[in-house]
Amino acid sequence: MNGAAIDEDLVRSLLREQHPDLAELGLRRVPAGWDNQLWRLGEELAVRLPRTERAPSLLRKEYRWLPLLAGRLPLPLPVPTPVRLGEPSPRFQRSWTVARWVPGEPADRVPVSRGRPAAEALAGFLRALHQPAPADAPRSADRGVLLRDLRDEFERMLEPVAARVPVAAVRCVWEEALSAPAHPGPAVWLHADLHPANAVVGDGTLTGVIDFGDLCAGDPATDLAAAWMLLPAGVSAAFFEADGGGADEATIRRARGWAVLRALGLIGIGQAWERGLPGGQRTWGPAGRAILERLLVRRT
Repeated sequence: MNGAAIDEDLVRSLLREQHPDLAELGLRRVPAGWDNQLWRLGEELAVRLPRTERAPSLLRKEYRWLPLLAGRLPLPLPVPTPVRLGEPSPRFQRSWTVARWVPGEPADRVPVSRGRPAAEALAGFLRALHQPAPADAPRSADRGVLLRDLRDEFERMLEPVAARVPVAAVRCVWEEALSAPAHPGPAVWLHADLHPANAVVGDGTLTGVIDFGDLCAGDPATDLAAAWMLLPAGVSAAFFEADGGGADEATIRRARGWAVLRALGLIGIGQAWERGLPGGQRTWGPAGRAILERLLVRRT
């Protein structure tokens, strides 16, 4: 089932069948999401319904782990903690969830403008999250791993956007990241997908972090890339200062590599939108180009 088949009648019928106490709350579609279609449910909740093949497993992972993390750490920014699980049924053959609504506007649409408060908020969030993960924490094949294992992915992302990016400078950042010493451990909890569409903004600063579908354990540099992905130019140093000096030079070099990899992906998705291809997102291309500009203007 794809996103085009999901409408208000379907969402409300699913709620009536499995969570009838929520079925009469106000319901409206929210124009956001990649793997999932998002519906605002009342004032405090949201319904997330999968529209990609991988989305149901990501939702189940969130449902298992995110309430534990939010309850134990705790996290200093609001997150969309799942509160209900919808099981596959003849009407809708995939798992789905009801989660806490996180107010704010996605950062790919309303970028951060108050850099230092946002740097402090982001640093505080990642300090809280980046705790040693248990042995049974989920792992990812392409997040939190050694960057050298993603050489093919880098080339795959660079090739279609090469005419739009400064290739030599991008390769320089990437090669410096590959040459950095690996994370010595332990593996820590990661959001693992902190691009602008997965952070929300209010009053010019970060007010929440959403979409934990890629939650996993690994190298914290994966998330520290958010210094360039989410924050305006000139405040990455303030971010690392607010992080308490925990990131050494090698970690910062790896974080820059993660940022350039994610930027290329966003630019490619924006290019798909320009060409009218499936999966394109209008705001992601400009967000990716802004990340590259911040990475290449100056070094932290």
